[in-house]
Amino acid sequence: MVVVGVDAHKRTHTLVAVDSNGQELGSVTVRATSAGHLEAVKWVAQFGEHRMWALEDCRNMTRRFESELLAAGETVIRVPTKMMAGARKGARESGKSDPIDAAAVARAALREPKLPRAHLDGPAREVKLLVDYREALVRERTAAQNRLRWRLHELEPEFDPPPGSLSRYRGLDRTMVMLERHSGLVADLASREVARIRAITEEANQLEREIRRLVEQVAPSLLQLPGCGSLSAAKLVGETAGVERFRSRDAFAMWAGAAPIPVWSGHPDRYRLNRGGNRQVNAALHRIAITQLRIHPDAQAYVQRRIAAGNTKKEALRVLKRRLADVVYRSLLNDAAPPSTIDLKAAA
Repeated sequence: MVVVGVDAHKRTHTLVAVDSNGQELGSVTVRATSAGHLEAVKWVAQFGEHRMWALEDCRNMTRRFESELLAAGETVIRVPTKMMAGARKGARESGKSDPIDAAAVARAALREPKLPRAHLDGPAREVKLLVDYREALVRERTAAQNRLRWRLHELEPEFDPPPGSLSRYRGLDRTMVMLERHSGLVADLASREVARIRAITEEANQLEREIRRLVEQVAPSLLQLPGCGSLSAAKLVGETAGVERFRSRDAFAMWAGAAPIPVWSGHPDRYRLNRGGNRQVNAALHRIAITQLRIHPDAQAYVQRRIAAGNTKKEALRVLKRRLADVVYRSLLNDAAPPSTIDLKAAA
């Protein structure tokens, strides 16, 4: 088995081929274009058909290369970025360069045989792109709101819109009524800020409706989960990027940062908080758990039982998040089931 590690950059990709023992067989640098990708495939052909590609999982740099490799029938493995530091530290050749990094990617793939295989992007990427774009708009709106508040304070210190009101049309209308009483550059800039906030709010609301329609198609089971709104469901779908890449619910929970880590050191029955994992997914699970504590009787009863058993409220909430990770995993698996599993007679 020959593994081809890739160190990807915006302009070029560096490839290093290693054998099953991690011994380097050769290296080459190609341009990050379709012509360069074809050159890379031709170069790798010299090592025979029994090969696979290992790409560091930074998909802003590798997505196009990855998709063209898959379209050519190649096997591609995604190597998490966090593995690279350890691989470089244990290598004989010190320092950091493109060939060293590419060899580290290949050797990490050899060392970890259960790394996820890449697949062509589907609806999950569309969900993620929409969610990321909406979040960028919300950040832009927040910055505009902060600037507006300082201008309002300069014009009328006693006029202080309540938190969240500047994201609502009614609050923006009240602000415009106040600004009509003033003239000058500060009032003009404040009016422009209000117009910008209104435009962003309209676009963000439209995006949320689009996201919900898309999530209803790709992950309807998630929307049935109490406390899981369309944006949280979209975050889970987009960040997971194919639940089938996880070998078990425990692997999914660890990736989400919802699984506790054993302390050991003489205390095998003690655990500590997992501060790793995908923090975006962890935050989505936290939002669902907090909402369920407000509205879902089963979650409320479960947390009360944990507290009665000696857990603090925070500890009980973490256990609830761990259970929710299992529920989300099952829901995503259910939604990812192939259409052939549907009973066509019943559907007719």
